[in-house]
Amino acid sequence: MPSLYATSDLHVTHRGNEPILDRVRGESPDDWLLVAGDVAEKTGAIVDTLATLRERFAKVVWAPGNHDLWTTPQDEVQLRGEARYHYLVDRCRELGVLTPEDEYPVWEHGPRPLTVVPLFLLYDYSWRTPQAEDVSLAEALDQAREAGVVCTDEYFLHPDPYPSRQEWCERRVKQTEERLAAIPEDHGTVLVSHWPLHRHPTAPLYWPEFALWCGTTRTEDWHVRYRAEVAVFGHLHIPRTTSADGIRFEEVSLGYPREWRKRARGPVPLRKIL
Repeated sequence: MPSLYATSDLHVTHRGNEPILDRVRGESPDDWLLVAGDVAEKTGAIVDTLATLRERFAKVVWAPGNHDLWTTPQDEVQLRGEARYHYLVDRCRELGVLTPEDEYPVWEHGPRPLTVVPLFLLYDYSWRTPQAEDVSLAEALDQAREAGVVCTDEYFLHPDPYPSRQEWCERRVKQTEERLAAIPEDHGTVLVSHWPLHRHPTAPLYWPEFALWCGTTRTEDWHVRYRAEVAVFGHLHIPRTTSADGIRFEEVSLGYPREWRKRARGPVPLRKIL
C-alpha cells in the first residue's frame, strides 16, 4: 500500500540544507508527497526542487509558504504578490505538481476517501498576545518591534494588487471556504497549509509576538468543520505532533541548519503522515 509523506521549510538555498534534499524519498513509486511551503526564496530553486521531488513521487502537492512568495532583489523573477503566486502555480502545472488552484486529489487508501486540500491562506495579524488584544494593528506591530520581533515578510512579501496582506488573506479564505464546502460529505480531508490553521501549535514560540505572522482566527474550526483526518503545516520550525478536538496536527518543517543541528535526532526532512 502506498504512503502519504509530507515535508516543509526545506529552505534549500541555506548552506547545509541542499544536500538533505536527497533524503526526501518515499519507499514505493506509488507514494505521494505533500510540500507545505518554504521550498526556497528564489524562483529557480523552488522550481528545480519541485521538479526533483516530482521525479521521486507518484504525486506531489504544493502549498506556498511566505518565503516562496518573497520578491527579493536577488531573484531573477521580480513579480510581486498575487502575480508571483500565479507564476509559481503555472510552473508547478508544467511539472505536474498540484497546487491550491487545481482539482483536489483524493487519497483512496484508507477506511474512507480523503480529499487532499492544499491551502493558500496567508495571515491577518489576528493572533495577538494578551498585551496586544485590545490595541490597533499598528500598535500591535509596534509592540512586536519593541520586543525585537519583525517578520521579514514586512519587507519582501508584497500583497499586490491588494492593499494589504490582511485583505489578500480575507479573499483567500472566502475562496477556499467555497471550495471546501463542495467536498463530498462522505470524504474526510487532509488539510495542507504552510501556516497553521489553529493557534495551539504557536504556544512554544520563543517570541510569542511572532504569532502575528502565523495564521488567522478565521480558520480555527476548519479541522472540525471540514472533517480533517490530519492537518499538515510548517512555518514554525517546531516539528512535532499535536492535536486539537481529537484531530492530529503535524508540523513537518526541516528548518534552518542552526535549528536542526541542535536536535539530537538531527535533520528530519520527511514525515510519514498516512
